[in-house]
This record gives sequence, structure tokens and C-alpha cells, in this order.
Amino acid sequence: MTPFIHNDWWPILAPVLQTPEFNKLSEFVHQEYATANVYPPKAEVFAAFERTGFADTKVVILGQDPYHEQGQAQGLSFSVALGIKLPPSLRNIYQELNDDLGIKPVEHGCLIPWTKQGVLLLNTVLTVREGAANSHKGHGWETITDEAIRALSAKPEPVVFILWGKPAQLKLKLIDQTRNFTITSSHPSPLSSYRGFFGSKPFSKTNELLVSVGETPIDWQLPAQPIID
Repeated sequence: MTPFIHNDWWPILAPVLQTPEFNKLSEFVHQEYATANVYPPKAEVFAAFERTGFADTKVVILGQDPYHEQGQAQGLSFSVALGIKLPPSLRNIYQELNDDLGIKPVEHGCLIPWTKQGVLLLNTVLTVREGAANSHKGHGWETITDEAIRALSAKPEPVVFILWGKPAQLKLKLIDQTRNFTITSSHPSPLSSYRGFFGSKPFSKTNELLVSVGETPIDWQLPAQPIID
């Protein structure tokens, strides 16, 4: 499995991507793609890093693993390809975005416009078997994504980490909270959204924190018809 990373993430992640452990992960993932339906498409496995460079990253929205139904996953946490029905978690994210900032939901689930503003949409595990959430958990992806979180935590400029749900919040130990910002709540999943996600105002809080350190706030309004390049 060849990593599709062609920006400033490469020198940061290359030491992990050139280890025997990554070779073992690659063999596992290659076999999975050969014998089962696996998402996202191979070319989009490293899309989060490709879409948002290391130096450009000022916000991280951390997910667990990719959507596991056909056509959904595009290598970005919580985002789905154009033309795909909105997953329940994303629908709840849009509802909170509306309640928080008055931004009316769009009819698509493509969050790529956020990535162009420095929002890293990262899952802790980068592949999944169809219909089997967490099926690739514990096979080595965490070593890579944990290294990415550590590197972001050590940036000179503060980063805002948005951690929804307990699995994401387990990564708090990797983040220097004296130098960065963390926003935590329950997960936007319908199973937990009413336990603290709704009303948590993560989008306005993120922008307030960015402005407080002299950064440009995120324009969370998604275009009705995003241009994908």
C-alpha cells in the first residue's frame, strides 16, 4: 500500500510509514481490499492528510473510522461523497451548526470546503470493511494517526482539537493542553447526541478560540454545490 501523501505531512509521517509495523498493516489492508469490500477507495485512504497540510492545520475534527456503507467514505471524518444520503451523525452535526451559528443545512454531506480552511478531518483508523464498524481497529492505523496528533500538538501555533465521544477523547493524552485547545462533548450519533452534543456550540467556540490567538475563523457555511478538485 503506497501512501498518497505529497505535502508537508510526508516528512512527519514517513518514519512511521517506513517501518516493519506499517508493512504488516499494508499486507493486512491489501488482503482486505482483495477479498472484501473495503472503504474508502484506495486512492482516498490518506485523503485527510492530502486535503489539509500540516502547516495549514489549525482545527482537527477527530472521528473513529470511515463510514462502512457503500459509497459513503471519502477518507475524511464525517464527510460523505456528493450524491450520498446524509448519515445520521452528519445530519446531527448540521443541526448543531444551525443551532450554534444559524447556518442552514445544505443537502449534501461533502465537507471538503472545510479542509481548504485548515480543518483536518481525521479518523483514528483509515479503512473499514463494508458493514463492519471498527473491523480494522487495532491493526496499526492508530500508530500513524497518533503520531499525527502528537505532531500537531507540538506545533508552535495552537491547534483546536474537536473530540466528540469517548474514543476521540481517549486521544487527550496525546495533546499538550497547555499549548492547544480542546473541545469535547458526546458524539453526534443519534445514540448519544442528546447527552451533550446538542447545545455544545463547538463551531462558535472554535472560531472564538482561533480569533483569540490571531487566526482567521472558519467559515462553516458549506456551498450548495461545492467544487471538488
